[in-house]
Amino acid sequence: MAMNSTRVIVLCGGQGTRLREETEYRPKALVDLGGRPVLWHIMKLYAHYGFRDFVLCLGYRGNMIKEYFLNYEAMNNDFTIRLGKSNRITHRGAHQEQDFNVTLAETGLDAMTGARVNRVKKYIDDDTFMVTYGDGLADVDLGQLLAFHQSHGRLATVTAVHPASRFGFLQLGSDGGVTNFAEKPRVDGWASAGYFVFNRRVFDYLSDDPACVLEREPLERLASENQLMAYQHDGFFYAMDTYREYLHLNELWNSKQAPWAIWANDRE
Repeated sequence: MAMNSTRVIVLCGGQGTRLREETEYRPKALVDLGGRPVLWHIMKLYAHYGFRDFVLCLGYRGNMIKEYFLNYEAMNNDFTIRLGKSNRITHRGAHQEQDFNVTLAETGLDAMTGARVNRVKKYIDDDTFMVTYGDGLADVDLGQLLAFHQSHGRLATVTAVHPASRFGFLQLGSDGGVTNFAEKPRVDGWASAGYFVFNRRVFDYLSDDPACVLEREPLERLASENQLMAYQHDGFFYAMDTYREYLHLNELWNSKQAPWAIWANDRE
């Protein structure tokens, strides 16, 4: 698909405390999913729809994300290295992540999401940009998401999903007997999945204060001013917040049943 100039901000700075088994020594965005970091999976989804210009908001162990991309060519290609004074590396072949443009920006160890987005404002040139989290996987049609945002003319769009309940739901009879049991059903309400599209005037709602949380005052104010619209996604969405969710996503990948991997048949 042709490259789209709209930039994608990916929030990669959190410590992932609920996934401590995997994040003690690495950032959450680098947690392994089928042999690749979860961040790679998210970027591949965007690239499938032509979005290949990324700004990564770094925080906790951000140096490891920098090292991942600095070593990307060597780790994903065969190469010939000439040793000695005239040291030279020649890469053999070509991996599929061609023409990705990745800006890695330090946004502070303790900054919250709104502050992180605000601190990369200097890298956003266009009137429209996209934002997502570095741990949420989905099969969202990002082309349709952008078209929806452009159609309604408001400042912000959030992707809304029906989340799965963390608990099994019971229906009880008058005598206390269970008449129906549903293990972790999807609930009727809508929840934010991230995958935002913003007009750059959204920066007026953000601040550099480390305590600025995108999902609190900025989005609440946008909603109160009728500037926030929801793109309703009825497909797959799953966030890697806990070790159990990490295991589930890896099971889906290993069984070749990963709904988010819609790029699998791409030929770049």
